Amino acid sequence: MKNSSTDTTVAGRITRALADRIISGEFAPGTKLRQDHFAEEFGASHVPVREAFRRLEAQGLAVSEPRRGVRVASFDVAEIREVAEMRASLEVLALRHAAPNMTSNILDEAEAFNKAGESAPDVRAWEEANKGFHRIILEPCNMPRLMATIDDLHAASARFLFSGFRMEWEASTDSDHRAILAALRSNQIDVAAATLARHVKWIGSQPGDAPRRRPNSSPDQT
Repeated sequence: MKNSSTDTTVAGRITRALADRIISGEFAPGTKLRQDHFAEEFGASHVPVREAFRRLEAQGLAVSEPRRGVRVASFDVAEIREVAEMRASLEVLALRHAAPNMTSNILDEAEAFNKAGESAPDVRAWEEANKGFHRIILEPCNMPRLMATIDDLHAASARFLFSGFRMEWEASTDSDHRAILAALRSNQIDVAAATLARHVKWIGSQPGDAPRRRPNSSPDQT
């Protein structure tokens, strides 16, 4: 299974471009996604555009409706909670399988991602660093299907974050990321897993609040 971030096919390129627009809020919930329009924009046939739509549906970013075509998916409190619970369970599973393959170089790279997030100039840069942190400590699990599912869930989480953090931004210190790194460096895998689970669940713990908060207003960011 291809990692969506490294898929160089036409369908992969279109998927990434459209996902970025949906996640950033450029395409609002309910916006119709037109095959003709995107085929022309990307200089492609309808085949890779349809495949891109299918992938967006698998990521929970689009829905296909009879007689209405493909539209940008909406999201609600129940979905936020579901994504948070799924991410927590699957990321802990990945971390436990990754732990035996963890190296000091991997942890150093994870620390660099965390520092980049703490000094990020805007929410987009922060989210890229945040995604990088989570991916680099989980990828040594060597379970590509699991990682592909986590990537899709992370994209959904990012959409919730972007929906609330568009107006105001201030980078913050992520104490959970630092605690996870410290636990991994000292081989306290249970502590790292418990911290990761709590960290990821935060976005679903206060669903009336979380998507609208500035990231620095909580010590437990996702």
